[in-house]
Amino acid sequence: MEKFYPFAVFFAASRVNVEEFLSEEEEEPLPQEFVLIEKTEPDGTVEEILFSSGGDIDVYDLQALCDKVGWPRRSLSKLAAALKNSYMVATLHSVRKSPGSEGNDQKKLIGMARATSDHAFNATIWDALVDPGYQGQGLGKALVEKLIRALLQRDIGNISLFADSQVVEFYQNLGFEPDPEGIKGMFWYPKY
Repeated sequence: MEKFYPFAVFFAASRVNVEEFLSEEEEEPLPQEFVLIEKTEPDGTVEEILFSSGGDIDVYDLQALCDKVGWPRRSLSKLAAALKNSYMVATLHSVRKSPGSEGNDQKKLIGMARATSDHAFNATIWDALVDPGYQGQGLGKALVEKLIRALLQRDIGNISLFADSQVVEFYQNLGFEPDPEGIKGMFWYPKY
């Protein structure tokens, strides 16, 4: 049985400032995959951080990432079902290219966020996470902002999420508000 954690805070961004996320030069749809950051190390190794909204993700890689951030283990079949039934899955991958090793690129999942939706008005962001070795570089912010942009481009403007108490400030800095306009998240948990 899955373990439930009733300490999440419900946030809603029903008053998302669309202009903040969709400036005139960004009205074109996000490409399905693009390089977010590129770094070259002293030995010539190039690391690219790729953003993708294609949803192509290996559940074993996701389980390993969840382990790294300290999340409770979930069954692989439920992870696969959650990914399959999501409206949108956004990922961050690190791709390392060493000089002289063409074709032997090392690709590693370092971030993921997903959204469920009614495909018309509402979406909820779930499971936003970034590998601890890559945290503090703005990647989580970029991942969530790109996901929000993609949802807004599909005319979905009521976006909510659930946040553990230690990341509330992170989401508030992205424009999410706890209980906007008196909206309250309601929870039902099994009593066994």
